[in-house]
Amino acid sequence: MNLFFEIQQLKKERNAIILAHNYQIAEIQEIADYVGDSLGLSIEAARTKTDVIAFCGVHFMGETAKIINPSKKVVIPDLHAGCSLADSCSAKDLEAYLQRHCQKNYYVVSYINCSAGVKALSDVICTSGNAVKIVSRIPKDRHILFVPDQNLGAWVIEQTGRTMELWKGNCHVHVEFTRDSIERARKEHPEAKVVAHPECSYAVRLLADEVCSTEKMIAYCQNSPSHAFVIVTEEGMLHRLRREIPGKIFIPGPTGHCACAECHFMKMNTLEKLYRCLHALTPEILLPEELRAAAEIPLRRMLEWSK
Repeated sequence: MNLFFEIQQLKKERNAIILAHNYQIAEIQEIADYVGDSLGLSIEAARTKTDVIAFCGVHFMGETAKIINPSKKVVIPDLHAGCSLADSCSAKDLEAYLQRHCQKNYYVVSYINCSAGVKALSDVICTSGNAVKIVSRIPKDRHILFVPDQNLGAWVIEQTGRTMELWKGNCHVHVEFTRDSIERARKEHPEAKVVAHPECSYAVRLLADEVCSTEKMIAYCQNSPSHAFVIVTEEGMLHRLRREIPGKIFIPGPTGHCACAECHFMKMNTLEKLYRCLHALTPEILLPEELRAAAEIPLRRMLEWSK
């Protein structure tokens, strides 16, 4: 069976669009209609005119697509493709925290890497690409609670000067990068610029030449006079960079124990699973309408503020 051909045929039959995150395997990126970061994927999901959205990413991304497309069928290749960062902040824990500290009347900014339940408790959503812009829009007299990524939140504080309380969550991939591993990469590739994701630790961000979202990595590397870059994020990003900027060299950022960082959740999706989910239109993302509607409000606010 030619999976590429079969998937393309099923896509036409189902009137489907295939969305893929930058961290997906190369084969899925190649067959997707759109490859991008969380903000770009959210925008594409909101724009789609198709009947079916096949979301190649992790579970919360499929939920995001369903939140803003309630009438469409949203399927994902593997229902078990989760996220350690999203798991670090449950809706139950966040609700209890807000109740304990109700006197602060928090303005809750939730990184998009969170469940629909957490989104429903939020005032606005952000991505790594727009977090600075979103936080800058919030009235200065409000107490901000930023969940769930403390490293991204700390970076936003550095960029905006705003005071925020940070939930103590992190991405298991990005915290694998260490000061020592990045210093080693600099010594091995002195000609290369170091480009890091803001989910990395403070020590790693300090050593980077540029800290930005995966989407902004494309523009930075395209416009930089440098010809080589150490990319400090999940290794799937390297495929897109090499495909879109073929004249430059991209080196995976080493972690403390291996040559690159890989998200095993992202890599749970395969072409075979994508074929099966388009064929059977399952696993499907389903959300109670009350929860979906509540989560849509802060998500739509993010999309409006991002214009």
